[in-house]
Amino acid sequence: MTRAVLYIFFPIAFVFGIIFVGQGAVQTLAGTVSIHDYLNGVTQTIARGPIGFMEAIKQLGNNGGGFLNQNSATTFENPTGLTNWLSIYLLLAIPFALTYTFGKMVGSIRHGAALLAAMVIIFGTWVTFTAVAEHQQNPAVATAGVHANVGNTEGKEVRFGDTTTAVFGVASTNTSTGSADGSYDSFTPIGGLGLLTGMMLGEVTPGGTGSGLYTILIYAIIAVFIGGLMIGRTPEYLGKKIQATEVKLAGLGALVMPLIVLVFTAIAVSIHAGTVGPENAGPHGFTEILYGLTSQGNNNGSAFGGLTGNTAFYNVVGWVDMMIGRYGIMIPALALGGVLAAKNVVPVSLGTFKTDNTMFVGLTIGVIVIIGGLTFFPAVSLGPIVEELSHGKFF
Repeated sequence: MTRAVLYIFFPIAFVFGIIFVGQGAVQTLAGTVSIHDYLNGVTQTIARGPIGFMEAIKQLGNNGGGFLNQNSATTFENPTGLTNWLSIYLLLAIPFALTYTFGKMVGSIRHGAALLAAMVIIFGTWVTFTAVAEHQQNPAVATAGVHANVGNTEGKEVRFGDTTTAVFGVASTNTSTGSADGSYDSFTPIGGLGLLTGMMLGEVTPGGTGSGLYTILIYAIIAVFIGGLMIGRTPEYLGKKIQATEVKLAGLGALVMPLIVLVFTAIAVSIHAGTVGPENAGPHGFTEILYGLTSQGNNNGSAFGGLTGNTAFYNVVGWVDMMIGRYGIMIPALALGGVLAAKNVVPVSLGTFKTDNTMFVGLTIGVIVIIGGLTFFPAVSLGPIVEELSHGKFF
């Protein structure tokens, strides 16, 4: 832990902090400053602080909590297009790089590359359809009879545009970062679906710093188990036999997050304390609830801003959601590692299912998408999909 902080986190955050400040991010140890507007006769209080360096730390460590409420949408934290792209790079850097680290640790860099390929393929797919959705014209503008070759600019910074904002949003929700350079509540229904489902897949593409890796390893073990059944042999993963105990732990790790999110969402939409939270009605209001609880269950932190979460109900439910959603995966993952570590290595044979080829990549992607789809498709059908089929109606 000490070496990771001193040799990796600190140097990278320091260099990128200098760049952020050089681009115009606020960096001061002074407090707020009051500016009197003599023209309008009002006084404005402007928040200040060590924002520039905190911004680099925030993105690199996959935290996402901004110094200011507007997060990376404000010029104080994210002043230019360069800092915006650097933010995306920082929040993706360590989760993607850990696949190489894991490959080195287990003696198979090719296996680490296979995990990376699975992450990149899903991530690229989610970026593509989310960006395409956000490049469509806002229904309100089209309904008003104005037809322009612009995307959905509602809730977005003109400095970044609709496509870059979509890339930032997918990167933030496919990791456990949760930062934002625009209003996620203002995304199109399918654009919002891209952000929502990125978390519903378990945040494994690439996921958070460390959490993404051990979660995709759970899916990899399930994929190897299925592959072993297909060839009629006892499944093996990196030379360790996958038996009943390992499959049970992997299944628990894969299903605990969907279970807790769906149960709490059902409770929230069934009682008054939950239904008064969203500011919108219909499917969009349901999506605000579902998004909030999915974000907390995945330790993400982003939100559809239309949900009033600072109530007794959502504070308590959100706390339990975060605790179970994170530790409920972490504990089975640790137990799974302990069980596998205690096993002897089985020599490779002609019947061994390879975990460093295209078939393994495809099978792992299939397991991730199918588990996420089977568990969450009914819920998203009631939210963003219904909203998309309403042909531009607002709720």
